[in-house]
Amino acid sequence: MITIKGLEKKFQNETTIKYQDLVFEDNKKYILLGASGCGKSTLLNMISGILSPNCGEIYIDGEEMTCLSQRHKDNYRIKNIGYIFQDFKLIEDMSVMDNINVLRLEGVDTSKAGDLLKELGIYGMRNKKIKQLSGGEKQRVAIARALVKTPNIILGDEPTGNLNYTIGEKVIQELVKASEGKTLIVVSHDERLTKYFDEVIDMNKVTQSKDN
Repeated sequence: MITIKGLEKKFQNETTIKYQDLVFEDNKKYILLGASGCGKSTLLNMISGILSPNCGEIYIDGEEMTCLSQRHKDNYRIKNIGYIFQDFKLIEDMSVMDNINVLRLEGVDTSKAGDLLKELGIYGMRNKKIKQLSGGEKQRVAIARALVKTPNIILGDEPTGNLNYTIGEKVIQELVKASEGKTLIVVSHDERLTKYFDEVIDMNKVTQSKDN
């Protein structure tokens, strides 16, 4: 379970985003909706430990993550969190399989990569370079890379943002299916995708932005 208490994040432009307290339960799928700048992606980055809040606490399974060193946050993310980035963060000149196997450098067991690629329908592309793939195919690679570590928590920052609705809907269906038994939190601007999630959170209602 992920618990958010009294969270605030200040930015260099002197804007501060304050969050209402939130709880993300185990084995549930959440979609965060809201206008650009309301703090959706920032929340994912703080849960994952990429960003640190200026105030407040984040607890994962009862452990306060905000008091850990950056090295411990990074180690926790590598082992326990699958993060699907909006811009994929794939290496264009490397193959699909190599983009996943590079996680071995971080101590991740990638032996399930082939099975994941089969589930996502791109096993036949495993030896192709990323630059040869379509946007939807790249997104599936990003999902496989996030899931290969069998994480308990999966975060998706606009995982369909670069795709048309038809392809994006298919990707979300695949992601939700692959996330069975895990906590899934997805940031999106597309309200049409809410039917695939257990709970919808309107971030416009749970955050407050102000200029200092």
